[in-house]
Amino acid sequence: MQEGQDWCLQCGASRPRSLGTGGPGWRTGAAILGATALLVCGASVAAYAALNKTKPKPKHVIVAVKPTTVPPTTTPGTIPPPGTTTPGVPTTVTPTTPSVPPPTPTPSTPAEPVFPPETKETTTKSTSEPAESPEKSGSGKSGGESEAPSPILLDTNAATTYNPYSYPPTLFGDPSLAIDGEAKTAWTAQVQTEKAPNMAEGLLLDLKSPQKLGSATVKTTTTGVTVEIYGANGDTVPGSITDPGWKRLAGLKVLKKKRTPLTLKTESKGYRYVVLWLAKAPAGSTPANPGTVAIDEFELFPPK
Repeated sequence: MQEGQDWCLQCGASRPRSLGTGGPGWRTGAAILGATALLVCGASVAAYAALNKTKPKPKHVIVAVKPTTVPPTTTPGTIPPPGTTTPGVPTTVTPTTPSVPPPTPTPSTPAEPVFPPETKETTTKSTSEPAESPEKSGSGKSGGESEAPSPILLDTNAATTYNPYSYPPTLFGDPSLAIDGEAKTAWTAQVQTEKAPNMAEGLLLDLKSPQKLGSATVKTTTTGVTVEIYGANGDTVPGSITDPGWKRLAGLKVLKKKRTPLTLKTESKGYRYVVLWLAKAPAGSTPANPGTVAIDEFELFPPK
């Protein structure tokens, strides 16, 4: 190249230092490129770390519990040695209940005095039929002495009207209603106008065979009627109440209550036929107003 020529016209090469100092020029470019590459690498590493970041696992805290020393169960009368423990054996602790003072009694109304059946009947009038109890049924004694036996079972056709003087049958009701166990039904007998207040008929029970008897119970809504009880044996019923075949088992008794137990005097003898004889109507019966006697139930009981 000629003096003052900066470029070769043949190959295009430049004169040294024609573009400035050669050393500093390429080093500066290399530094810039290196810094740029370093920044790119740092950004890539940061982005990768951010994308692959995972949540930290929670920390588990383990608490160690010191086992409680439980005293061993001892047999009454023995003392365990000092320091002896039985691990794993629970003991039952009985809670102590605080003592509560008893409540102060409140004054109450005095209860009605209880009278024996016969005594109460004479002091107060009952407006309804007293409830039956096993102690009273089949016995004239007051209850509480012993449990009374059950009534003797009868056939449905065991009851008939005992009519020795041939009164009109229309004067009598159905006799089976007096042994059906229903207090609301009754055998009825109309009082004769010409004989009032006297009566002469009865309710007859046929036990089919002689049986020992201890007592009888009469239930009636016609209080004040007078009755008797007779017993007999044989193949046929005695023709009249005065027949010697009849044995008086209970004397004249005025039925003052709706339920009356009667003790029978049988002398340990059995009877097949038993008749509840109506001797007299209640006091209010007159020829002008004779009325009707009703027997709700007639029950027989064996001896105790």
